[in-house]
Amino acid sequence: MPVLDFLKQEAICLQVDLGSSEEIIRLLGGKLHALGYVKDGFIEATLKREASMPTGLPLGGEYNAALPHVDIEFVNKSALALATLTHPVVFKNMVDDSEEVPVRMVIMLALDKPKSQIEMLKEISQILKRPETVRALVAAQTAQEVVTILADMAAPPVNSS
Repeated sequence: MPVLDFLKQEAICLQVDLGSSEEIIRLLGGKLHALGYVKDGFIEATLKREASMPTGLPLGGEYNAALPHVDIEFVNKSALALATLTHPVVFKNMVDDSEEVPVRMVIMLALDKPKSQIEMLKEISQILKRPETVRALVAAQTAQEVVTILADMAAPPVNSS
């Protein structure tokens, strides 16, 4: 379940300047809705879920991420949206909701199969484990740059022998 198969270039928002987690969820959810990937109610359901089951993820490095998502009933067709932020936006920690996580990258999941969320979260975790990849994504200026970074990461290493 490669991330690039689901990440929609039209739903990549780079270097945005927003003030809250709600604003970023509304931005990305709005993109996915306009593209027809999610149903009416997706944004409100995502906000409601975020309030009770937060998705802020401390990465232990320079930048942190958030992975907002909601149940499959609000999804027409699987897709991912991605945003990078010029300034950190606070999400609550997914493990300890009393802790605030300053986030610079948000990957919104809209998946239409029950088990696909777990598979996609595993794929995304492989990206987020690599500080140099996260740094490059946060610095990216174009959607094509994001695609190239992710494609390079997914490519098998070149055998130099």
